[in-house]
Amino acid sequence: MSGSERRMSDDMDREITQVICNQDTMASPSVGMSDLSDEILLCILRHVPVCDLLMNVAQVCQKFQTLCHDKTLLAHVSLSDEYMVDDVLIRSLLKQLANQVQSLSLNGVYWLSASTMEHLGRCRTVTHLDVTGCHLTSLRLSRLLSSLILLRSLAFDVRSGFNAGQLSSEAVDRLSRLSELRQTLLTPSYGVVPCCAQLRKLMLQFDISDVTRDGVGVCCQLMVGQSSVPHYQQLEEFSARLAPGEVNQTLLLLYLAVFSVHVPERLRIFLVSIPGPNPAHWPAAPSLAQRLGQRGDLEALQLPRSWVDALSLKRALEGNSPKHLSFSRCPALWPQVFHSLLEGGVRDAAQLTSLNLSGINHVPYSECRSVEDQLVAGTMSRLAVSCCNLKHLNLMHTHYHHDNASGLEVETHLCASLAKLRHLRSLTLPACALSDGVNTHHISTQNSSPSFLLLGLKKSPRVGLQNYKPDSEPAQSGDSTLGLAQLSSGCHFLETLEIIGPGFASTLPRLEPCTRASVEPRGMCAWARGVGDAHLAALESLPRLQRLTLAGLPGVLRGTGLVQLVRQCRDLRVLSLANMGSLKTMNYTAALLDALKQCSQLQELRLEQPYLNANAAFFEALSCCSRLQRFCLVSRSGTFDPSATETFMERCSHVIMCHMFMGGTLVACRTLQKTLLDRFLAERSALSVVIYPLQHEDLPSVIRDIPLTLLDRITLFQSHVAQPPHLSPW
Repeated sequence: MSGSERRMSDDMDREITQVICNQDTMASPSVGMSDLSDEILLCILRHVPVCDLLMNVAQVCQKFQTLCHDKTLLAHVSLSDEYMVDDVLIRSLLKQLANQVQSLSLNGVYWLSASTMEHLGRCRTVTHLDVTGCHLTSLRLSRLLSSLILLRSLAFDVRSGFNAGQLSSEAVDRLSRLSELRQTLLTPSYGVVPCCAQLRKLMLQFDISDVTRDGVGVCCQLMVGQSSVPHYQQLEEFSARLAPGEVNQTLLLLYLAVFSVHVPERLRIFLVSIPGPNPAHWPAAPSLAQRLGQRGDLEALQLPRSWVDALSLKRALEGNSPKHLSFSRCPALWPQVFHSLLEGGVRDAAQLTSLNLSGINHVPYSECRSVEDQLVAGTMSRLAVSCCNLKHLNLMHTHYHHDNASGLEVETHLCASLAKLRHLRSLTLPACALSDGVNTHHISTQNSSPSFLLLGLKKSPRVGLQNYKPDSEPAQSGDSTLGLAQLSSGCHFLETLEIIGPGFASTLPRLEPCTRASVEPRGMCAWARGVGDAHLAALESLPRLQRLTLAGLPGVLRGTGLVQLVRQCRDLRVLSLANMGSLKTMNYTAALLDALKQCSQLQELRLEQPYLNANAAFFEALSCCSRLQRFCLVSRSGTFDPSATETFMERCSHVIMCHMFMGGTLVACRTLQKTLLDRFLAERSALSVVIYPLQHEDLPSVIRDIPLTLLDRITLFQSHVAQPPHLSPW
């Protein structure tokens, strides 16, 4: 929002407040909404979903009919989260929007029929169109492009069977004028990139399986012979996000081949995210990094760990003022990153708004972890001062161990340093960063353990509640959450918080398959084991919290802090809990049920626990979340009550996603899935029901059929903080 628009919005808010609070006005029974000025009403109607706007509000009276069709309300329309719209309603909306809408997003509207997509051609004024997740064949895309003469930005999926040769000459002409393109590649292909000679922004998502459903290997050899390859002459922004698999990496290198010959002069954003510990090597990466820094206008940079060294990174950042940087899983770059940000290696560090340092100081686990492998509060304090406008910070898979025994004050705590980031909106922390210290005797016991040479003779530690010991609490008496209190007092606008234990690994890994191989055994970090119910309760001092993730916290005993938290964080909309407390039993069930009963604004729930009992009591509590739309349960040895599940789905009519990967037989899972689909699909077009045994060998193929928008959003566990800017053309 621009400054003038923000001032206008503030003026409208003040006028609304003045009208509502005026005692004379309130005393008059004849004053209603229709008596407000058109400007105030338009300000209010901006917050009404377009479906309700055109189908309900517009029918109230002639005045509302006129206002609801105002161009300021219909120029930019997104139907991405309108789960209750069906094909008939979409067609009616498109008819009314035809001559006014300029940007239209159907991103993630996976349930639309192919015939409905034909009606998009009516919207001839559209300049930006996003149909990611929708089914669109080559021929339908050709007809659509031929109709949209003003199109400048396009996002769509390249599916199996796509053939650019089926595009008409008119469609190719439209593509040649595009300035922005996003392709989600579900099959090896260049898509329409070779047709787009004037691209300024190219966003790619690679989600191709290494094998077909028949078990046949997928390769990219056919692409090498294509003569029409991308040139990227005008390119300013390039981003690529890969799912695991060799095919995705091979395909990416084909897209990047042109960069080895020529780097676009205006390129200022380059983001490549490759999961796994060993990304494919690209020899041209160091020279690309150097070229990116020469113009002095670099805005965002992310490179896989094997693509760049410290010297190349120094040259890329020197003289620039980037806004987004990601060095996830790049421990070799740790010293250079801090040197560039703190010692004048960038022109203006205050421009940085997003920083991902996930795993940047992570080394293969050693019980004799050195101090150099930990975050330093003083360094982070300097970072907070230099990068004072940071809004998103990710410190997952790092370590910070605060030691009260050494005489350090709470002001030297990492959380106190982060509290200086007054503009912070989202934050990911390792669980050990919340602790104020552990018992000295406990630390010495840990450090006296055998070396790697003797690990084969060492009895494996028992995990779960049995590992939790009283001496894992701070040695000093008093409040053990002072560091967290400091964080809360400084970060008043924090909306997203992720606290992830160092030993957590989801049983549904996909985008981060390296997690199991890289994280240390659960419970081996003494500081992380000291984070428990008191720390959860302390989060109540973050009343603006909307998204909360808690994972891998063995120190949680009964979950009482969770109840206290949700009582104060009334606007909590997304909650993800995983492997809290003991792994041998679920010891916080009672507290969880109490907490769910108070989550009136909750829209999304992900719950992962080895022993989860989704019985009648659980679904009774869950049904109190009246706004719930999506939930996912993951439990290796969990059980579910089919009757209670069906009753819950009947009571909660807004739920459109029910994913349960539990124990039980395949027959029981399939029976419940069919029952729910047969009963509710007709009235909920967007309904996605997947119920399957977690340990079944065919689970990967089942996951492949889940719509990507749901898979990435909730089903698969992953951090959502300081990730590359959302891959959308606008």
